[in-house]
This record gives sequence, structure tokens and C-alpha cells, in this order.
Amino acid sequence: MLMVGVARVGNDPVARYTPDGKPVMDISLAFDYGRKGSDGRRPTQWVNATMWGERVERLQPYLSKGSQVFVTLSEPHIETYEKKDGSGQGFSLRARVTELEFVGGRREESAGESSDAPAAAPARPTKSAAKAPGFDDLDDDIPF
Repeated sequence: MLMVGVARVGNDPVARYTPDGKPVMDISLAFDYGRKGSDGRRPTQWVNATMWGERVERLQPYLSKGSQVFVTLSEPHIETYEKKDGSGQGFSLRARVTELEFVGGRREESAGESSDAPAAAPARPTKSAAKAPGFDDLDDDIPF
């Protein structure tokens, strides 16, 4: 089974290595779904995903909290764990990242935290010396 969608990175991922030297990274992903509630927000499904291999080393410097990504996740499953406060069991949706692409910027409310310079406005097209014909320039001798 695969899960495909656009999500926001929920934490600053940190790469680590297995004892045999394989790179691995855990990424917390937030997927918004459904309709907005009375508070104006859509519900969020959190997925704790794991990425393996060389992609970890290439992507980790660019992934940060709030980054918008398009991901394909495989092997989704529910894991149970004991809550730290001792109140019983908790449940976590986990999956493996098979594909990841950057699709957008950070959320507007967290944009102030970014040290990146604002993007320049796109260049406006220049007007051509020759004016495009208007409706007044059309020939009135239409054969039908």
C-alpha cells in the first residue's frame, strides 16, 4: 500500500547512521485533510516517516520544520507505545519515505523565522513595439 500527498515537515530532521553505516532519518509529516472546522482549520494527520539511503545525506540540509513536500510513503502501519505520562497506550502512524520532492515554501506564520532573503518579483513582460490587432482592425467582409 502507498500513501501519496502534500505535507509539511513537522520538525528539523537529523540524519543518523546505523551501526553498519547506513544513513537514516526520521521525519514528522503533517497532512491536512477534510473540511475546515468551526475554528477555520482543517484536521491534521501526523505520520512519523523514515527515509533511508543516500537521499538522506542529500536532502537533510534542505529539510526544515515547515517545508512543504510531496511524498510517497510505503509500508504504512500503526505502532503502539506506552505514553510517557503512564496514562496508557498511544498510537502512531508510521511509514517509509520512497519519494520526496519540495513543492513550496514555509507557512506564512513561520516565514519570519526563515533567514532566506525574499524572492524577487517576477519580471513583467515588455510591451512589443508592434501593437496587437484589436476588434476595430478586423475585416468586416466575413463570408458567412
